[in-house]
Amino acid sequence: MVIRSEVEAEILRLHDIEKWPVGTIAAHLQVHHDAVTRVITSGGAPPARPQRPARIDAYLPFILASLRRYPGLPASRLYQMCRERGYRGSGEHFRHMIARHRPPRRVEAFLRTTALPGEHGQVDWAHFGKIKIGRAVRALLAFVCVLSYSRRIFLRFYLDQRIENFLRGHVAAFGAFGGLPRVLLYDNLKSAVLDRRGDAILFNPKLVEFAKHYRFEIRPTAVARGNEKGRVERAIRYVRTSFWPARPWRDLDDLNAQAEAWCLGEASERPWPDDKQKTVAMVFAEEQPRLLRLPDNAYETEEVVVARVGKTPHVRFEGNDYSVPHTLARRMVEVRARLDRVRVLADGVVVADHARSFDRGVVMQTEAHVAELRKSKGEARKHRALDRLAQSVPSSQQLFVKLAESGANLGRATQHFVHLLENFGAVALEQAIGQALAKGVTHHHAVRQILEQQRHAAGLLPAVPVDLPDDDRVRNAVVRPHDLRSYDQLGDRNEEGADGDAK
Repeated sequence: MVIRSEVEAEILRLHDIEKWPVGTIAAHLQVHHDAVTRVITSGGAPPARPQRPARIDAYLPFILASLRRYPGLPASRLYQMCRERGYRGSGEHFRHMIARHRPPRRVEAFLRTTALPGEHGQVDWAHFGKIKIGRAVRALLAFVCVLSYSRRIFLRFYLDQRIENFLRGHVAAFGAFGGLPRVLLYDNLKSAVLDRRGDAILFNPKLVEFAKHYRFEIRPTAVARGNEKGRVERAIRYVRTSFWPARPWRDLDDLNAQAEAWCLGEASERPWPDDKQKTVAMVFAEEQPRLLRLPDNAYETEEVVVARVGKTPHVRFEGNDYSVPHTLARRMVEVRARLDRVRVLADGVVVADHARSFDRGVVMQTEAHVAELRKSKGEARKHRALDRLAQSVPSSQQLFVKLAESGANLGRATQHFVHLLENFGAVALEQAIGQALAKGVTHHHAVRQILEQQRHAAGLLPAVPVDLPDDDRVRNAVVRPHDLRSYDQLGDRNEEGADGDAK
């Protein structure tokens, strides 16, 4: 508390001349009694009466030793430590007394940093909570890049801070600036620094390749030295207070469109900190020609992962399934993802291209993939039926060769002959096909007519259709005909046994 000179003079007069006690002077002048005591002591006069010993006095050696050993130890913890040792004073009074005895804290002074036009830029991530996309909850992060000289800000939001989005933010910032600074400063975020042991720094190799492409220097800040990238820290604070509050937006694209407009508008029209007569936009116009030129080709920032196609023709990426041709089932493929598209490559060839989804549990399908799968299933059923006919009715193979030569629809013919097999049996069908081939006739109607004639000549009733389940394992099961002579032999043996018993 600062005491005015006239009040100090009045305190000394009342104490030395009027002999008032400290408490009376404090009440009269409405000044804290500690301030009165300080004025009296600094004036060369001792207090009017000796101060009573304070409760904390007995604990001062312990307190001072603790503060020497732990300079940053808070008063609240010291109070608890003294309470455990018997101190019974109030916490407020204790903190007040500790402030008198705590060693003065060394305050570090910082040099004001200056940057040349086009020399430096500063980059950092900032968290802005989470957003819900369908069934997915994703983090919302802002990539912020600031040119140190002009304070021009670039702002873009992403759904995670993986290295691909980190590099995408750089590419977009360089495009917005129309160039890039010679040096970019980073703190120890994992997107830039993977490990650090003193002055030995392991940079993210993807960031190193990126810097090699654009020819800029990666420069990390010292540990616990936020002041070294104060411009980007202040820019993030400015985003939080000026751009973000009470801002409605529909989706990420809408939010980024508003961020771009804000960077070109309000953020660029604010006064330049070094000269309030200029705006950031005016100074950026001076700085822009000093920036490094962009290379002819932009750096490729696709996310690349190797994945395995399941037994269903889909590949999973970020919790969503993307269809691929059915011929790739159980194979390894390469997934390449941009912010808007997901491509699947097999042996270096693009086999699928889908819109990217940031939801969870979504199945992204291409109609052509589904149609090809259905067609392959139909072909597979046809081949299984042909195999069944070939095993049960061997002469059907010769018949189908004749049908193929005549250009008949083999799929439909297969269905008809399977139906005849189910209604008349393999033996009868084998005989009927043999007769049809002998007459040079291959149509299924001719074979059916032969079968019906044989059935009628044998005095048998018409075949009754059998209602089988719609299951390929049942419908396409191969029934091999058995030689019935073995049953005749078994009957003869039974008759001989019966005769022997009768004897």
